[in-house]
Amino acid sequence: MSTASTRSAPQRRRAAKLSREAMFDIIRAPVVTEKATLVSEKNQTVFRVAIDATKPEIKAAVEGLFGVKVDHVNTLVTKGKTKRFRGRPGVRSDVKKAYVTLAPGESIDLTAKLA
Repeated sequence: MSTASTRSAPQRRRAAKLSREAMFDIIRAPVVTEKATLVSEKNQTVFRVAIDATKPEIKAAVEGLFGVKVDHVNTLVTKGKTKRFRGRPGVRSDVKKAYVTLAPGESIDLTAKLA
């Protein structure tokens, strides 16, 4: 009797229910740049997020804060540059960005105040 045939398929873990405070900890700020404005025409929005945030957590946070349906999330980590300050080397912090694609017909108004 093989154990592989009796096991069920692995279950995907869902993002746990996030508190409003946890949502604000995950979503740090919107990114307002030329590139972010260009991708907004493709129904995408760019956010600066916590470095340890996962894609399901980001999706749950955006859906909870803005009340929209998220299609999918792409993330990237920009490594911090080495800069000099008063002759001494220093390193900027790493930054994680999330490109959030919204479902067709959905939109986020970043100028509106969150309730």
